[in-house]
Amino acid sequence: MAQKKPRKSAKPQKPQKRQSPQEAVIVMRGVNKFFGDFQALRNIELQVAKGERIVICGPSGSGKSTLIRCLNLLEQAQQGEIYLFGKKLGQDPLKARPLLAQLGMVFQQFNLFPHLTVMENCTLAPIWVQAVPQAEAEARADQFLQRVRIRDQAAKYPSQLSGGQQQRVAIARALCMQPQVLLFDEPTSSLDPEMVNEVLDVMLDLAKEGRTMLCVTHEMGFARQAANRVVFMDEGEIVEEAAPNVFFRAPKSPRSKAFLDKVLR
Repeated sequence: MAQKKPRKSAKPQKPQKRQSPQEAVIVMRGVNKFFGDFQALRNIELQVAKGERIVICGPSGSGKSTLIRCLNLLEQAQQGEIYLFGKKLGQDPLKARPLLAQLGMVFQQFNLFPHLTVMENCTLAPIWVQAVPQAEAEARADQFLQRVRIRDQAAKYPSQLSGGQQQRVAIARALCMQPQVLLFDEPTSSLDPEMVNEVLDVMLDLAKEGRTMLCVTHEMGFARQAANRVVFMDEGEIVEEAAPNVFFRAPKSPRSKAFLDKVLR
């Protein structure tokens, strides 16, 4: 079935200071993503500088997770260009592996291997992907499990942990690959309310370290505290971008205002 041409945004995105792909950590230019006739991303223009902490928010189905997943080729955009660390991202995951290895992904559903212990989950990729010796991989895992305050659970299996503990293991596992950028895809949405804060606290600590982070989340408190920039999406478009104090105090788009009225009640 023929793809529809991307429609123009009713309101243009706020212009960003133009950086070359060599200057920015991530650059997305004119990115469009289709699922059949449905257009999930519409002419996405986004730049991320080293050390930036960006929260991507918006209503369900607005394209937030699709944007994140296009960065690591879990989804492939049909149009546009994506640059990671100054190099153009191709469509072949095998050829792109050196670039993708610099992205650490934390998923909504944890995605831990149930038959492996916490320690084994954290050392598997460093050993097999990066050829790190086992002793070094275990020392690295020990460091990051301590960092997310779950070192005492290293010998347990995921089924023996709470949801919040499993998500902290997932964060430690991502850190064990020593990525330049951390991507979070609604990391607290599947957690019970009492477990959300323990994960957000770890993420806030990581933000304070100056790590480059893109986080899809509805946790507006986290956005206020941790983000350098809030990116609001609706219907596959980036509708508005602003610093948190500006976005929450005086959003410019009616769509942003309507969203905040609902989530901040």
